[in-house]
Amino acid sequence: MLAASEFSDEEGRVRALERYGVLDTVAEVPFEKIVALVQQVLNVPMCAVSLVDRHRQWFKAKRGLEACETARDVSFCTHTIKTPEPLIVRDATEDPRFAQNPLVVGPPFIRAYAGIPLRTPDGYNIGSLCAIDTKPRDFPETQIAVLDSFAKLVVEELELRQIASSDHLSGALSRRAFTEQAANEAERARRYGRPLSLAVLDIDFFKKVNDTWGHAAGDVAIKRIAETAMAAMRGSDALGRIGGEEFALLMPETTADNARLFAERLRATIEALDIDAPPKFRVTVSIGVAEFDGDAEKIEETLARADRALYAAKNAGRNRVAVAETAKANAA
Repeated sequence: MLAASEFSDEEGRVRALERYGVLDTVAEVPFEKIVALVQQVLNVPMCAVSLVDRHRQWFKAKRGLEACETARDVSFCTHTIKTPEPLIVRDATEDPRFAQNPLVVGPPFIRAYAGIPLRTPDGYNIGSLCAIDTKPRDFPETQIAVLDSFAKLVVEELELRQIASSDHLSGALSRRAFTEQAANEAERARRYGRPLSLAVLDIDFFKKVNDTWGHAAGDVAIKRIAETAMAAMRGSDALGRIGGEEFALLMPETTADNARLFAERLRATIEALDIDAPPKFRVTVSIGVAEFDGDAEKIEETLARADRALYAAKNAGRNRVAVAETAKANAA
């Protein structure tokens, strides 16, 4: 049995969820197959892969549920993630935790619930796989065992999804995975009117590194710079390797001014970094920054503006940060 303290690290739990980069993504076949099987095998009208972030539960896959998300404070799954054991509710109207819950007294009229925590390999419950009925019922041990097996499959799919989306050398997102996550964040920024910035980073004179110390040393430089950038990032940020020695950094809830300050700190940190290949050497980077304008452009255009700012930094002497003009100024 796990200690209760292991479920009190909410910030670590949310970061573990965010590392999967799965929130607000489109439907994906493996998860859709799992909920279809849960509905069929357990004979329930509703089921879902529910992921719980700071303020809501969001359904990665669902059957029989209209909403794509609900507030966290009315979520049954919020209770499920607080324990290593399944949460079984035979009749929600007789459970003081749920009797007055709006999801019980109103649509979808939940009466019975069985939820299995989705536990990551590093020990965080990021959500649940749940089966829901509109009438009171028991869930036999055999059904709980089946649901538990399906929950393990959900976590395995999340892990496989992450592996497939990662660059093997640097550990950063692949270009495709970064582009997908950037598009999801752009849609969120546009919908809620929130700031979002991108930065593009390129190692200066990288060909000289390879020519002088060899490609193995160049690989070490790429890996160390990626590690340095990821160590400096917030949990909500994302780093992608979009070219040989080129990275892109996605910064939600960040204006161009704050992105420039972060980029400048990162540039200075990398400049002072000893890269021990061997031999020991140092490199610098040039960085271009652009803020997303949801009213005037697509996220790909923001990335293009950041890329142009990167080359402005290189043309100005390298080892510096440049900020792109706004989308409106570019269009003028």
